[in-house]
Amino acid sequence: MGTTIFTSCCFSWRNHQQIIPSPYLFAQISPERGSSRTRATASSGESGYVDEETEKFSGFLKRRSAMVSGVSLISSVVLGFPSDGLAVVKQGLLAGRIPGLSEPDEQGWRTYQRPDEKSGGHGVGWSPIIPYAFKVPQDWEEVPVSIADLGGTEIDLRFGSPKEGRLFVIVAPVLRFADNLGEDAKIEQIGPPEKVINAFGPEVIGENVEGKVLSLSVAEHSGRTYYQFELEPPHCLITATAAGNRLYLFNITANGLQWKRHYKDLKKIADSFRVV
Repeated sequence: MGTTIFTSCCFSWRNHQQIIPSPYLFAQISPERGSSRTRATASSGESGYVDEETEKFSGFLKRRSAMVSGVSLISSVVLGFPSDGLAVVKQGLLAGRIPGLSEPDEQGWRTYQRPDEKSGGHGVGWSPIIPYAFKVPQDWEEVPVSIADLGGTEIDLRFGSPKEGRLFVIVAPVLRFADNLGEDAKIEQIGPPEKVINAFGPEVIGENVEGKVLSLSVAEHSGRTYYQFELEPPHCLITATAAGNRLYLFNITANGLQWKRHYKDLKKIADSFRVV
């Protein structure tokens, strides 16, 4: 396909013997490359000034430039022209941060459920991650995950709230505990709560958990067992369970002030974690 060129007319006029600059817009759309370039330049005489009319004309050109850019984007997406922009959109959907939050309920809480399309298998040959869900207050938002975080590549998700604290989900292979747990492991097969927290607690808080576990409990929901821990210091709530061939660790941390003011909400978030 050929190159399509749009040009706007060049104008010049005289006003009381003074030369007004004659700006022009040159926009080029190249369907073969799927990209667009918009360039605006202004030529001027040796003397002159930009009056009110010229400023209006400049604004018109800016608007026209934006329209041309918009046409380029629409043509690349709607008409099927290959484009770098479309690749960026596609990559954004597949790069691991696909929205999974519901609308707020009557109390202003939203439910997050890991989308099936979310990337991240944590190793070649692993089965897809079984989705999990939890509830958060309305001001909690997803935070990009870094492989430099504690837990490394096994951190599947992060959320945070400047007011209340932060959370992250670790999805780790059960093979780290035993190689005979099958493809549908139960957390009871991995071991009692003490074994799980001693093995994975250091990855969550960055230090040995000995003497830091204030409480632990065991709960069952829809036939799945969950171990729940409260640690201090640092202030931390951990919910652990197993599904498929993975161990799930749901972790909430907060500073002293956040812990004091929002403990009830943090505990509600921790109790809401489910593998679905």
